[in-house]
Amino acid sequence: MIEIIKADGSLEKQYIESLKNRSEEVKEEVSFIVDEIIKTVKKEGDKALKDYTQSFDRVKIDNFLVSQEEFDEAFSKVEEKFIAAINAAKENIEFYHEKQKQKSWLITKEQGVMLGQNIRALENVGIYVPGGTAAYPSSVLMNAIPAKVAGVNNLIMVTPPSRDGKVNPNILVAAKLAGVDKVYKVGGAQAVAALAFGTESIPKVDKIVGPGNIYVATAKRYVFGFVDIDMIAGPSEILIVADETANEKYVAADLMSQAEHDVLASAILVTNSMDLAKKVRQQMELQIKSLSRRKIIEESIENYGCIVVTEDTKHAINIANTIAPEHLELMVDEPMSYLGEIKNAGSIFLGKYAPEPLGDYIAGPNHVLPTSGSARFFSPLSVDSFIKKSSFLYYTENALKSIGDKAIVLAEAEGLTAHANSIKVRLE
Repeated sequence: MIEIIKADGSLEKQYIESLKNRSEEVKEEVSFIVDEIIKTVKKEGDKALKDYTQSFDRVKIDNFLVSQEEFDEAFSKVEEKFIAAINAAKENIEFYHEKQKQKSWLITKEQGVMLGQNIRALENVGIYVPGGTAAYPSSVLMNAIPAKVAGVNNLIMVTPPSRDGKVNPNILVAAKLAGVDKVYKVGGAQAVAALAFGTESIPKVDKIVGPGNIYVATAKRYVFGFVDIDMIAGPSEILIVADETANEKYVAADLMSQAEHDVLASAILVTNSMDLAKKVRQQMELQIKSLSRRKIIEESIENYGCIVVTEDTKHAINIANTIAPEHLELMVDEPMSYLGEIKNAGSIFLGKYAPEPLGDYIAGPNHVLPTSGSARFFSPLSVDSFIKKSSFLYYTENALKSIGDKAIVLAEAEGLTAHANSIKVRLE
């Protein structure tokens, strides 16, 4: 089912290269469609949104805004245990993200000189949430709660309606409990365009976050610059570094927990134990029989799954740092001793009782993570994603006189005489 290879410096490099190439470039047809949608929404506003919703979602929408009655109906449809689970997750996510908050600061560098930085939350943020069968209330929490912790005043959500013109009740309940201010029934590239440029019904935002299909991702890429975006997420990834002490049942289960996301998802085990590698493969063959998304898992594992056997754990860590996975599990003896050696990973799961799905749903750290090797230079979604910083400075006359001549030298060296003059007139 899953291939076992011995690390020799070439095979794993070939495999890593295949991972980098698994996400195809945006097809020309998708680019053309998205570009046309964005231009039309920008020009026609709500009319375009209604036309596209009827064309793509096969539903006629007259009022995009979700009403209080629709929220009440959603709460009546979900079970109490679901609400309890959402509240538990919310508490943990808030607790974690509260620790990320920054404060504005002011210092007196020397007599007559003050320097500082202002921290301000973004005013308007839009969250895109997929609908239909790909309705993930956990993503609502992970995108909305950090924004609210940061202090975003106007947090709006867009999500495509189902054929009956309504929104998945789990999504609405999660949105209300997470503090989303307004929800609009519109999806696809047209929803991204509406958030970026505004329509009669939907206000323009400063930043767009949240997952979506290739049309949504392409639209986010196109509107970047008019607004900010979180990231362009690729297929899901998990890499497990395990030694001979690892439980093969746990390793197998965790690999398939990510493989079930998508046929392009990657699930990799890197271990110093051939015995463990063989046991994990056997466990995967046993456990997959009872899993509902078996076909997706099998295709994902066939194309992008792999077990790499190394000489030692240090080599396994080096491979993990090269791949820079979205999710990294350290299922080794004394995992904390290896934490400092991890350079590139979106989120790190330590030990046998911290499986990746714990982070997806309820532990507290954000599950919106860099993919496709971008953990080398990119970070998870956080409170920082919803703030902006402004620097400020204050100089007295004497303070300017003490250093102004040096600023003049630098300005004149760059040929910017008006810059130099701005300081000269104050020193005369």
